[in-house]
Amino acid sequence: MTAPAHPGPAQARPGLEEAERVELTVDSVAPGGHCVARVDGQVVFVRHALPGERVVAEVTELHRGFARADAVEILSASPDRVTPPCPYARPGRCGGCDLQHVAPAAQLDWKLAVVREQLTRLGGLTAAQVDALGVRVEALPGGSLGWRSRVRYTVDATGRAGLLKHRSHEVVPIERCLIAHPAIQELPVLPVTGVRWPDADAVETVASTGGDVAVVAYAEGVATTVSGPQRVRETAAGRSFTLPAPGFWQVHPAAPDALVGAVLDLLDPRPGETAWDLYGGAGLFAAALAGRVDGARVTLVESAPDGVAAARTNLADLRAVEVVAARVEAALARRRITGPVDLVVLDPPRSGAGAPVVRGVVAAGPRAVAYVACDPAAFARDVRTFADAGWRLAALRGFDLFPMTQHVELVGLFLPPQR
Repeated sequence: MTAPAHPGPAQARPGLEEAERVELTVDSVAPGGHCVARVDGQVVFVRHALPGERVVAEVTELHRGFARADAVEILSASPDRVTPPCPYARPGRCGGCDLQHVAPAAQLDWKLAVVREQLTRLGGLTAAQVDALGVRVEALPGGSLGWRSRVRYTVDATGRAGLLKHRSHEVVPIERCLIAHPAIQELPVLPVTGVRWPDADAVETVASTGGDVAVVAYAEGVATTVSGPQRVRETAAGRSFTLPAPGFWQVHPAAPDALVGAVLDLLDPRPGETAWDLYGGAGLFAAALAGRVDGARVTLVESAPDGVAAARTNLADLRAVEVVAARVEAALARRRITGPVDLVVLDPPRSGAGAPVVRGVVAAGPRAVAYVACDPAAFARDVRTFADAGWRLAALRGFDLFPMTQHVELVGLFLPPQR
């Protein structure tokens, strides 16, 4: 089923009120960790529910054309329902985990359903075209708990650190986050949630694959490491990387190797081929590409100063790798990087690459593009832009990099018309 688009905020149908409790039957999954239901024709997006369930839902928001609600009582449960392991994963409490009430295997099916829906609704693909891709969402090793290597806590007006309610700025005090890496859960004397942070806006805990553990405080956008090393070590794809403790790195310890493996499998780099690593961060994909193209030029483009500095340090031994400090859009438009190029890796932020970047990549004439996406909707919009240029999505793999949440990572292969 295609979930309706979310219009802007306004009053929903007359008679439906905020905090009202209604009995309803849940339909299909929808983006954002919700399921779709209807009350007297009114669309209701319900959290903490599963398709096919009969629930009592409490209305939390009213909008023009739809409402939001939490399932607060389960009258008829799905066989895929489980008891959430975390006491904070409940209506009105922490909003970080969307799917703790869903069995692990069913979480993969849930995410696949969302991917399929976005590819047809936003990407312009037919159901048959999506079927032909054979996409599935693959679990990573390590299980559904204890995987998150970076946890960011918001600090409220009293200096207390916690996690946010769903779609709210309200901070929920917690003692322990069960999806956090064991090294974060085992920090002594609860140095984050058990103390006050009067001068901080947020606090982040980091547990790297290199064994480093750090706590970083943020105040007015400035990050200060308050315990542990200022730079942490990460290991992936047979190399070591260093980056600032608050710098970007995949939060699942197994994610970098999984993503590098997928990108290399799909692109099949060959000796002598040139490559671009766009939104290259600390250099993960550039290093992997350099190891396969046998000394040919690899160009990494990154705009974040910390990422640029980390990439230059991490790739210093790879003389054929060039690091360009620029926004990807600007690098393409102002010819900071120019084609032709053989291979491109796109790993944009959640908002996606966007039409100008996709068109710039297409104009460079690569033989293949690997697109690493953390948001199915943004990815699907870029699928349509590639298609408008005559390119096709030739392969797609999904990875459950964020168990217990609604998020899913995708790696797609785009090929030009002649291929």
